Amino acid sequence: MIDISILRQQPESLKSALARRGLDLDVDAMVLLDEARRNTRVQAEQMRAEQRSLGRRIARLEGASKRAAIARAGRLASDYRGTLSRADELDEEFRELWIKVPNVAHASAADGLAEEDSLEFKRWGDIPEQGFPSKDHRELGAALGMIDIERAAKVSGSRFGYLTGPAVIIEFGLVRMALDLLGEEGFTPVVPPVLVRERALFGTGFFPDDDQQVYELPRDDLFLVGTSEVALAAYHTDEILPEDDLPLRYAGFSSCFRREAGAAGKDTSGIFRVHQFDKVEMFSFCHPDRSWEEHEFLLSLEEAIVQSLEIPYRVVNVAAGDLGSSAAKKYDIEAWIPSQGRYREITSCSNTTDFQSRRLRIRFRSAAGNRLVHTLNGTAVAVGRLLIALLENHQQADGSVIVPGALRPYVGFDRVG
Repeated sequence: MIDISILRQQPESLKSALARRGLDLDVDAMVLLDEARRNTRVQAEQMRAEQRSLGRRIARLEGASKRAAIARAGRLASDYRGTLSRADELDEEFRELWIKVPNVAHASAADGLAEEDSLEFKRWGDIPEQGFPSKDHRELGAALGMIDIERAAKVSGSRFGYLTGPAVIIEFGLVRMALDLLGEEGFTPVVPPVLVRERALFGTGFFPDDDQQVYELPRDDLFLVGTSEVALAAYHTDEILPEDDLPLRYAGFSSCFRREAGAAGKDTSGIFRVHQFDKVEMFSFCHPDRSWEEHEFLLSLEEAIVQSLEIPYRVVNVAAGDLGSSAAKKYDIEAWIPSQGRYREITSCSNTTDFQSRRLRIRFRSAAGNRLVHTLNGTAVAVGRLLIALLENHQQADGSVIVPGALRPYVGFDRVG
């Protein structure tokens, strides 16, 4: 959630921020409801204070005065309970509206409401000129004994895949290469839980907006994560961190699960958009004064990994209207995919400022008192999508695939096929 003082002190600014995201939320109604709930609670507190004062006086009264005071105390008690109940109802009404308010997009986030409005600001690497009929990752994966979509469909249905043989070695080579790089930069490797409680998903901003994408286990009140960002962000829930410990950086490896609701017909062939995939995720708990510097740092690490794999890419500043609810700004790295003749997202990197930490109550102790940390996340390795880019950009005329030099020490071979 954002700071409620924005609603109370800068409602017009909040309206502009919501319009920039393409959202039509009734800010005026929220202002009135916030005032009503606060006034109602003040009234309840005043009744309670009068009730207590009257209770102290009753012991000193006698006769009709005492009976009148007792009757008055009874009415106050009833009115207090009713007013307090109404204040609680108004609080819940306000909460239902307020939790739908996303983070305020940073001024430097690209303008626009859709994915195509995102602003490209960098390209790296040359698009390979393949003088032979190139194959897509599904053809390559099947021919080289690396990807099996057909048997996965038989076992699990659509949007699943088996990684087999050299693909498995490459997956863990990519993971280890990323962990080595991140370890040198102070990231602590973590294998987090993939099942979390609702608070973790609410705290990170995936609930209520993206609940349709999440797999639920109702019997156990648990949910499968779509990214280890959820478990990493919730790691320090309700904690007050020492200021000198910031930034706290984690590199989480986990399987991730997404329902891909609403994605029917999109990227159904192969392993680009699947229900289960593995990923190394960077996460940082950062001092608010340095979070934008940290955002650029996380992007630089993402770029270092993709460059080391010799994959051409571009970087885009995601449009404000295409940001997730928690992000104030997001960068995507999009790799060149030869079979599609276009760039496709393989990593993202977001600064969520204090949106998640306010929900999860994660603060740090400073000389000026306890303050909310800023949280940031970024993809180091999304295995499936990175594997697609590797196979297609490094395929050879004879049907083999060259392994980039940086990855060879981690896999033990320089070519597949």
